[in-house]
Formats: sequence, structure tokens, C-alpha cells
Amino acid sequence: MRWYLSALLCSIIVAASAQQAAAQQGGARVLEIGDRLELLADDTLIDSLMGGAQLRLHHPEPREVALVADAPWEGNGSLYATVFQDGPLYRMYYRGANYRINKDEYTEDHRCVYCYAQSSDGIHWTKPQLGLFEWEGSKENNIVLDGLGTHSFAPLRDDNPACSPQARYKALANGAGPHGLFAFQSPDAIHWSLMRDGPVITEGALDSQNLAFWDEARGEYRAYFRDFRDGRDIKTCTSPDFVTWSPGEWLDYTPGRSGELYTNQVTPYFRAPHVLLGFPTRYIDRGWTQSHNHLPRLEHRKIRAMPSPREGSAVTEGLFMVSHDGQRFSMWPEAFIRPGLRTRDTWFYGDIYQTWGLVETPSAIADAPPELSLYASEHYHQETGAAFRRYTLRIDGFVSVQAPLSGGEMVTRPLTFAGRELVLNMSTSAAGGITLEIQDADGNPLPGFSLDECHEAFGDDLARVVAWSSGTDVSTLAGRPVRLRFRIKDADLYSLRFR
Repeated sequence: MRWYLSALLCSIIVAASAQQAAAQQGGARVLEIGDRLELLADDTLIDSLMGGAQLRLHHPEPREVALVADAPWEGNGSLYATVFQDGPLYRMYYRGANYRINKDEYTEDHRCVYCYAQSSDGIHWTKPQLGLFEWEGSKENNIVLDGLGTHSFAPLRDDNPACSPQARYKALANGAGPHGLFAFQSPDAIHWSLMRDGPVITEGALDSQNLAFWDEARGEYRAYFRDFRDGRDIKTCTSPDFVTWSPGEWLDYTPGRSGELYTNQVTPYFRAPHVLLGFPTRYIDRGWTQSHNHLPRLEHRKIRAMPSPREGSAVTEGLFMVSHDGQRFSMWPEAFIRPGLRTRDTWFYGDIYQTWGLVETPSAIADAPPELSLYASEHYHQETGAAFRRYTLRIDGFVSVQAPLSGGEMVTRPLTFAGRELVLNMSTSAAGGITLEIQDADGNPLPGFSLDECHEAFGDDLARVVAWSSGTDVSTLAGRPVRLRFRIKDADLYSLRFR
């Protein structure tokens, strides 16, 4: 039954994504992919899946705790973190907040501030003494923002070619002021000032991590923020200058929204900026059930539930979604990051909030290539400071087309490309493999590029070059509408690129 439901979901997403892709191409039948990287994180390229082939969601592996918010100005309410790589430096911004929680009280302990940490590898983090804001008589702290904007402050490096050096870094922020999102700018990612006195976005509930970025593929700034529609949900809007924003539009989801969405964490994928990836937080509140008695820290959960039952009964986890236009998203209903087999630090409301940002980091295995790192919250609203744990995933490894050893096939929609060879991000078992046929737009094998002439590829590689009996050169087919037919056996295909 589980296999049937998974196959049914794949077929629904394939059909809906094909319709979406056609709409995005103005009804055109041929996708122009040039030499850009194409993820198989949704079905935009896929015309059909046959045999045992299916889309498979992969899950990040938990690693070490990257940072603990244990300073007096930080605390157990620390949340809404942003991480990005800035040249050789990795930057992290996170809220400092703390609550006194015991059987007699559940109250905010100090004002919110925003804190800063940095790293040379995305793994080992330090909290520099910035000397910007005073805390209990001393400026020896890592506070990067105090006052306006400290409920949620989401910085970005602005890669807009027209961006002024004084505004190379920007942020949307809210809290400690009038309702709305305020636009901040900075020349160095440390010293921040307002771009306009009043808020630049005022619609929406905004009580979450609201964010914006330069959308290189579409040549505009795009924001995502929190509002309510049958529960917690997400809107998006655009701007030419980060100050003047269009009215918000609700996101559309295929096959549908999966629970209430607390954060969105949408970001262009740095290896394929035309693809927007989202890592929202799913909020689930069943009310108090018998299973709650078996979750970690029952007595603490009961204390949290005293002022508000949902503080004890609700749980949160990470999801994954992908878009090609910024408004319509293919969403996986299964969790991307589950709370996990734990005895203490998770399965609470406020845990597994994925941070905004996806970075490349070195592998712990000496001869392995770099991998992707993302971070998620834990230990929220417990006795000591909240923490952010690092999770890792292979490069491009969000979703794959996967088939068992008995085999399966994937055929793409008609597409045109530019380049001389085709490279695959792929992983097989020792017995498995992938072969590829290039067809004309009508599905007929092209001479020299049939399945029988393709050398089966096996192994594990981020950029395996496809070879046929005649070699690897496919440049004679560049610019011509073709289909790609993959035969897959006990293997995963994550992405492809002509180069």
C-alpha cells in the first residue's frame, strides 16, 4: 500500500508539474535548458516514468551541534537563523531571546536582540566581539542588531549587479516597532541602517521569519512572508529596488499544502539559480493525545502547556518544496527532516526550524567531495540555550529519479541544449547502472546515441560524463529538440547538465 501511495503521488506531481512547465513556457512544447544544471527535484523535465522508476525524496543526515545560544543575551528563545557563504567566510545571524519556564511562570526574560557568528568552513563557529551594542554595561558581545527589527532579521548578500556598495547586504526585519517589514542595508554585513523610515511591507501577519533575495533568473527582488489562510501560510511579492513591493500573492502548492507552514526559507539554489528551493517548517497540533505521553520530557511538556496548550501539544518539522516561477511550488508531503529518535532535545514546538540558507561545506571523509549543509533548531524553550544542529546532504541530493535492480525508465519532455557532453550526478549500487538514449522529439532513437550503444555507467559521481560507442561528443545535436531516455537499475539520478 505504501508503494502504491508513493507511486500515485509521483504520478500526480508529474502531471501537475508538466502543466506548470507548459504554462511557464507560454504553452511551448520544448524546454530550452542550454548548459544550465537541471535538478530532478520535481518533474519539470519529466514526461514519463515507467517500470519501477519513481521520484524519491532524500533526507539530510544530522551532524554536530554547530552553535549553542548560551550567552546571557541569547537563550532558549533563540530562533529564526540565517546562514550564507560570503567569499571565504560563512555568516550566521540568529535571534537572542530567553524565557523563564517553570511550574510557576512562563515569561519573557529579556528583550530580543540579533546575534552574529562566523565560520571559515561552515562547521566550526565563533561569536566575535562586535562592540556595537551594550548589554548590562558592556559592549563585549556578538549583538549585531538591537531595537527595531529584532523579532526576525533575515540578511542577504545582494548580488544584483546594479547594487550600491553601501547596500551590498540587505535585510527584511520586524519586531520592536510598528507592524510591518523594514528594509535594512549594510556595506559590510555588520553595521546596519534603515533604507526607509517606515515599513516597506505591511500586509500579512509577519510573525515568523520573513525574507527576501535578489532573484537573478527573473531580474527582481522577491520576498516571502507569513500570513493566515486556513492556518499559517505563505505569500510572495516582488520589488525592483527592495523598497517598493507589489501586493502579496498566496503560494500555490502541488499536490497541495501539507499542513500549516510556519516559515518558508525559500532560496535560489546557488548551482542553478533559476530553481527556487523552499525548506518550510510544518506546524502540527493534534491536541493532547496518548502519544504525547511517550514524547521526550513529559513533565516539561506539561509545564509548557499550562499558559497555552499548543506550547505542549504542537510539534514542528522540516519540509522541502521547489519552484520554477517563485509562486507555484511542488511540495513533498513527507517530512524532509523528522524530529528523530531522541530522548530530550526535540519533538517540541519550535524545534526543527530549518535555517534560511544552504551552503557547501567540506566532507568529514577525507577523499569525499564537498557536500551541502543546512541547519535546524533544537532545545527550544528548555532550561538552557537553544541550539542549531548542522545537517548534510550530497550536492544536488534533494530528490532523485530512483529505480530498483529490476529496473525502470524515465523519458524527458522535448528539450534543446548547448554543449559538447552530458554529465550526470548519479549514484548506483555495484550491481546497478544507468544507460541513456538520445531521441528525436517524437521519441525515435538517434543514430549513435541509442541505448544499445551507450556504455552503462555505474559508481557514485557528481559529474559523470555519458559515453556511447562513438564517444562523448553530443554537440551535433545542440539546439535541436531531443528527448532523453534513461534506463535506471538500483540507482539514483539527481541532476544533469550539458556542458
